[in-house]
Amino acid sequence: MKFDLFFSISQTPVAGFTPDEATMFRNFFAQVEAADALGYGTAWVAESHYSSEAQKSHRKPVIPHWEGEVGLNGDICQLATRVFARTKRIEVGSAVMNIVCNGGPLAQAERVATFAAYHGLNPEEQRRLHLGFSAGRFDFMNRVTGVDARSPWEEAAWPAVKGKLFWEAAEIFLRLLEGETLASSDIPEYGITRADFRTDEEWNRVRDLAGARGDALPLPRRWTFEATKVIPCDWRRELVQPVIGSHDPKLQDYVNRFSPVQVFNLSITKPEIIEETHRRMAATYHPDGGPWRRDHMPRTVFVFLNADPAKSPEVQRAAAQEQARAALSAYWKALDGTLDPKKVEGAADNALIGNPEDVAKQILERFHPDDRLMLWFDFFDHDNARVIRGMEAFMAEVAPKVRAAISQAAHP
Repeated sequence: MKFDLFFSISQTPVAGFTPDEATMFRNFFAQVEAADALGYGTAWVAESHYSSEAQKSHRKPVIPHWEGEVGLNGDICQLATRVFARTKRIEVGSAVMNIVCNGGPLAQAERVATFAAYHGLNPEEQRRLHLGFSAGRFDFMNRVTGVDARSPWEEAAWPAVKGKLFWEAAEIFLRLLEGETLASSDIPEYGITRADFRTDEEWNRVRDLAGARGDALPLPRRWTFEATKVIPCDWRRELVQPVIGSHDPKLQDYVNRFSPVQVFNLSITKPEIIEETHRRMAATYHPDGGPWRRDHMPRTVFVFLNADPAKSPEVQRAAAQEQARAALSAYWKALDGTLDPKKVEGAADNALIGNPEDVAKQILERFHPDDRLMLWFDFFDHDNARVIRGMEAFMAEVAPKVRAAISQAAHP
C-alpha cells in the first residue's frame, strides 16, 4: 500500500479564523517538506482558478454559500517547480488541472511541456509530475474564460455538453503532449443523444430548444485550429504521468489509445465501481505503461487522527470524532448552504477517524493492500502544527501497523 498526501490550500474560515495568503502558502511548504522527510510518496495539490468569493455575485453562482477561497494554487507547474527545489524524494501531483479554461487544451499542453523541459534538464532527476486533469468541478472558472453554452439548447443540456467537450479537450491535450502535429480536423466531432439524459422529458426539451427531431444533436468543435505542435517538444516524457479525472468509463478507455493514462478517484466512489474500473483498465491501459496496477488509481480520503500521548485511546478517539464532525459539517454547509446530517454521516463513513489503532483498522477493512491513498490532513484545518503532527503520527504509528498486517496476511 502506498501513502500519498492531498493538499487543498483552501483559504476558508475555520472557527472564525482565516489565514492570509502568505500564511497559507508557508503552511503548505512546511507540510510538504515534512512529508518529504517522513517518506510520503506524492504530494497531490488541488488547482483552482479565480475567486470563489467574487463568483457569488455572478448571474449563476456555482457555490453561493462558500466563504473564502476554494483554493489558492493557480498553477501546478510553478508550484511543482518550487516543491522539487525544496525537497529530495517526494513527487508532485495535480488534483486536478483544468484543461478547459485559460486557453483550453492547447495552452495547457504547452504549459506542461515547458515545465517538463526545464524539470528534466538534470539527467539525474527522476521525480514525476502526476498530471491529474479534468474539465473542472466548478463551472464559473470555465465561464469567465469564455467556455460556456453557445445556444439555449446547449445551456439546457450543459452537463452533457461539458462531457463531450472534455472528450474533445482530452484528446487534443494528450496527443499534443505526445509530440504530434495536430489540427482540429484530426479530432472527432461529437453529438448529444438520448443516452446523455436521465429522462425522455429532458431530451425532448433540449431537442425542442434546438428545433430538431433527429436522434442526435451535433456539437460544433469547441477548439478550431490549423496544424500545430507544442514547443518545446524534446523533453523526457517519463517525468509526466497523465491521470484522468473522469468517472466516464468509455472516456477512461478512449484516452488510453494515445498514451498510458491512469485514473484519479475519490473516496466516496462506490466499491463496486472501484473494482469494475480496475478490471476494465487491466484490459484497456495503454501497453507503453506496462501492466495495470491498483496504485494507478489513487484515492482521496479524509484523515482525522489523534495520537496525543497525553490522552487515553478513548479520549483520542473522541477528539478525532469531534474534529471530523466540525470539519465535515462546515464543508457541506459551505457547498449547500444548509447542514445535511446524512451527507455529513456519509462523508464520515468514507473518512479515517480516531486514534492510530482505529485508523489502521479502518484502512485494512476498507482498502486493498495494493491501493494508493491520498491522505487529506489539511481539510478545513489551518493548525499547521496539528496537521504536521497528524502526518508524523500516521507514519510512526499507523503505517507500520498496516504494513505489518499486510505482510502477515501475505506470509502467514
